[in-house]
Amino acid sequence: MTKLSPLQIERLKYQPKLPSSLQNGVNSLEMVEGSATEAVRDREQIKNLFANTYGKPTVTFKKSSSASTSEVRNVGVILSGGQAPGGHNVIAGLYDALKNANPANKLYGFLGGPSGIIDGKYVEFDDEFIDAYRNTGGFDIIGSGRTKLETEEQFEKSLAVCKKLNISAVVIIGGDDSNTNAALLAEWFVKHNTGIQVIGCPKTIDGDLKNEQIEISFGFDTATKTYAELIGNIQRDANSAKKYWHFIKIMGRSASHVALEAALQTQPNITLISEEIQEKKMSLASIIEYMTDIIVKRSDKGKNFGIAVIPEGLIEFIPEMGSMISNLNDIMASLESDPDFVNATTIREKFEIVENRLDDENAKVYSSLPALIKGQLLADRDPHGNVQVSKIETEKLLIEMISSRLDELKSQGDYIGKFSAQSHFFGYEGRCAFPSNFDADYCYSLGYNAFALINFGLTGYLSSVRNLTQPADQWIAGGIPLTMMMNMEKRHGEMKPVIQKALVKLDGPVFKRLQDNREDWAMNDRYLFPGAIQYFGPSSVCDITTITLQLERSKELASV
Repeated sequence: MTKLSPLQIERLKYQPKLPSSLQNGVNSLEMVEGSATEAVRDREQIKNLFANTYGKPTVTFKKSSSASTSEVRNVGVILSGGQAPGGHNVIAGLYDALKNANPANKLYGFLGGPSGIIDGKYVEFDDEFIDAYRNTGGFDIIGSGRTKLETEEQFEKSLAVCKKLNISAVVIIGGDDSNTNAALLAEWFVKHNTGIQVIGCPKTIDGDLKNEQIEISFGFDTATKTYAELIGNIQRDANSAKKYWHFIKIMGRSASHVALEAALQTQPNITLISEEIQEKKMSLASIIEYMTDIIVKRSDKGKNFGIAVIPEGLIEFIPEMGSMISNLNDIMASLESDPDFVNATTIREKFEIVENRLDDENAKVYSSLPALIKGQLLADRDPHGNVQVSKIETEKLLIEMISSRLDELKSQGDYIGKFSAQSHFFGYEGRCAFPSNFDADYCYSLGYNAFALINFGLTGYLSSVRNLTQPADQWIAGGIPLTMMMNMEKRHGEMKPVIQKALVKLDGPVFKRLQDNREDWAMNDRYLFPGAIQYFGPSSVCDITTITLQLERSKELASV
């Protein structure tokens, strides 16, 4: 038997908290319908694509004075996309609700992500299996994957597997792309009168899957606390040694929520926010100038050290870089089949071929970049055919360009300090951490609630648990139609329906907190040291959620 760590032994004993509405089980619930919904944008196109599942109402659950009986149901569950702390508890909550409703119910886990339901690879869960994974990080209970569910052949194979196992509902645990797949699968199942329901659960540490009904995606709380601990450790080191500038790139390709939350928890000297860069149309040169100015001013005070937090997706939000990358994404498919490019014997030849294919202005931008970054831009595409931004070492690009600028200033007599830099990328470190108490409770509630949605016959819905800054028994359980979060976006050169990403709101209370303090934090060392996630002790320490959620909910409540 695998030996467990002392902490894992203790965490297995933790009983996650549920909203009061769910505490008596799904057979003691009443469903309350809200008003009909519409897509966030491109409504007519979304309505046409989802003719059978569009416009459904939001729903909430409340305790019922009478108990019902639940018919026997077999349910399948899929973990999709990148890992996020708490995924195991979503499955545990789903399993417990399912067995509570009817002990004859079965839960099947599809192995390796969406490909599992296509290929018919699965396991059946039992108590012993589930109990070994409660309150643990990772997705290793069944594994994950990034296969997209979007073709007729995939849908037909999925249906065949579900029929074989007598599955009447599928729960897809994933982010915006995974839940777009869930919406497509739900629509197809209804269109073909299969009787199979599909429910999604909002997962992504990036924090960009949210709206008024989805206050936070699971995993964001744990991941940002993990990154904040690491940043705090580095800040303590920097404040001790006083000789290094640490450039910390932090996960979050399409939005800067993770970088912003980690910055509010630790108060570094420089925090770049991609959405602000884009809004202000800041060039790469102006970003370098902004950061260099702070480095010089701190040096003038005898502080040749500091901390800079950089969002992973920054490079795409710099206007000239975004334009160049978009152009590069468009031409890469043809380049990969171009004999001259494929047979080029040196990397320099590849660079020249790319520059010749790019539009003139984009070619100039590409040509100006260090060879390291040029090469990273040509690396393998992601599943959507785009540049893998996480593989572009933006932090090293900034270090190299700042170092060159400081050399210029030194030669002019405008800088006399010393610049030594260290680079870091925090990504995988936070994706599979032991979930915080908040994520353990929230994820368990999302899974439990997902079966309630199934029990009421709903499909094409996302499990929603709200009022999250209050104690767990005051949380509000329910669901929202996946189509209400959708819009049309260009993918692989075609317009496709996708769940709209929620970016940092520059007029919102979270960014304003950073904005109000960044000048002070730049020059004065206001470093905070959050330390490790706490699981035991006062609820004010263990159960507190992110600063982001607290600020957003405070504003919402103030406006009511």
